[in-house]
Amino acid sequence: MITSIHALIYSDNPEATRAFLRDVLQWPSVRDPRDSSPELGWLIFRSGPSEVGVHPTSGTYEGESYSHPRHHLVAVMCDDVEATVSELSGRGAEFTGEVSDYGYGLAIMMQVPGADDIQLYQPTHPVAYDL
Repeated sequence: MITSIHALIYSDNPEATRAFLRDVLQWPSVRDPRDSSPELGWLIFRSGPSEVGVHPTSGTYEGESYSHPRHHLVAVMCDDVEATVSELSGRGAEFTGEVSDYGYGLAIMMQVPGADDIQLYQPTHPVAYDL
C-alpha cells in the first residue's frame, strides 16, 4: 500500500537547500543512517500532508491557447499566503514577483538556495490532503 509521496529536490548546493528547509521552513527531519558524511546532513524532511494534481501540457483557457513542456512542480500550500510570505520573509526567505491569482489559488514563487523555486500557494480549490 502506498503510504506517502517522497519528493526530491536536486540542488547545486545541497547544504544550503537543506539549511533553508530546516531553518526557514522549519521542517523537522531525520538523518539517513547510510550517509557517509553526517556533517553534510543527508536529511529527509517531513513536509506535511500531500496531494497530487495532474495538469495538461496544452489546451485552451479563457479563450487563450497554452502549451508547456512536460515537467514537475513542487508547491507547498498554506491557509493565508500573505501572512505566510511575511512570516517566511522574516526568516530570510526571498520571493519572485508578487502574489497572483492563478485561478486554482493565490500563489508566489519562493526562491530555494541551490535549487529551483518552489511555489507557495493558498488554494481556492477543494483540497485532497485531508481525505
